[in-house]
Amino acid sequence: MARRKSLISQLHQLDRDSANVRAARGGPASYGKRVVRRKVYGKEMGATRSILKAFGLSK
Repeated sequence: MARRKSLISQLHQLDRDSANVRAARGGPASYGKRVVRRKVYGKEMGATRSILKAFGLSK
């Protein structure tokens, strides 16, 4: 049985989807910039998380 998503997670997903649609309306270059930006932020947050974990400050 699939788990139900919370209202907050559904709202965040809707917000991400609408931002993707807005970027896509700007053309391929605009959407490409968004994809790259999200990938870079993800890598940065992963590095920050690993540093915090090393000091026992994160899960």
